[in-house]
Amino acid sequence: MLTTLAISGYRSLRDLTVPLDRLTIVTGANGSGKTSLYRALRLLAETAQGRLVATLAAEGGLASTLWAGPEMIGRAVRAGLHPVQGTVRRGPVSLKLGFSGDDFGFAIDLGMPSAENPFPHDPAIKVEAMWTGASPGRASLFAERRNGLVRLRRAKSHEWREAMTDLSPFDSMVTHCADPQDGAELLAMRERMRNWRFYDALRTDPDAPARRRPVMTYTPVLAGDGADLAAAIATIRAIGDAEALDAIVARAFPGSYLASDPGGLALHQHGLLRPLGAAELSDGTLRYLLLAAALLSPRPPELMVLNEPEASLHPSLMEPLAELLAVASRRGQIAIVTHSEALLAALRTGGAAAEIRLEKSFGETGAPDLDAPRWTWPKR
Repeated sequence: MLTTLAISGYRSLRDLTVPLDRLTIVTGANGSGKTSLYRALRLLAETAQGRLVATLAAEGGLASTLWAGPEMIGRAVRAGLHPVQGTVRRGPVSLKLGFSGDDFGFAIDLGMPSAENPFPHDPAIKVEAMWTGASPGRASLFAERRNGLVRLRRAKSHEWREAMTDLSPFDSMVTHCADPQDGAELLAMRERMRNWRFYDALRTDPDAPARRRPVMTYTPVLAGDGADLAAAIATIRAIGDAEALDAIVARAFPGSYLASDPGGLALHQHGLLRPLGAAELSDGTLRYLLLAAALLSPRPPELMVLNEPEASLHPSLMEPLAELLAVASRRGQIAIVTHSEALLAALRTGGAAAEIRLEKSFGETGAPDLDAPRWTWPKR
């Protein structure tokens, strides 16, 4: 389980370190930095997929994604005694992302590309480090990258070897230096990171993929847009927790029963002579069933992150959704980004979630109600 997330220099997240729990809620006012924190987690997952640099380039490169304020905000500025002023940069341009957990951690540091780089929006990877345990150290580090040099520690002899000396600045050691022999630990961590799951594009509009006639095939993981909802529900019934599925549907829609057949989704409701298909469901009903299919996946990920799962849901569904999230968190770690006070209240009543409330001051996102976990960035 991930226990710490650290971000430095990304958008409004000048320097933020927060704790993560089995079920974590990220909340705050509009513009407080919730989406930036979500994107930062997703960028870490993109590293294991080999898409980090391209994703940042698509956001406009470091020039568009870096913290736009001064390196430091002094007490006098925060007290209103002096205006915010630009300062001479003391450290290098840097965007840093990292996390640690019960058994391993990872950090990456990106900087400006060289003047000769024909793709100026592509940031350059300067440093990467992966370690066992909560924090990096001489004994815990098993992979490190400095510019083009990558070193791996052999599992048996604990000796260091040079895996690469000229790794491209737009390639990560996570994707290019993991091999079953000397890079077995790196390989294992890469696969775990690739298994993280994100849902922020579950559509419920009239043209939503989930409303179309599906291809019924074995589907243990719901697609990011929910297109294979009917097949995912059928798979839960075949090899997953069908009892939990029935319970959460009945909890949200009393007297209802969810099934699927070769024609697609079928929601049986008390009083109706036939079940309703996906094309006939309200946005809120379809949204809730999409969340159920994602959260009750027979192949739960180590980490699942949901962005505003309450969208389109009636307030009466907040308590069933909170119960669904609590059930899912017993099978894997869950993080949600939300601004719904109704969902927050339902989760607080259950007592199963940790809360990160973000606030913005002088353009900088912080979590003033939390004690920041200890964190050390690998040096360039």
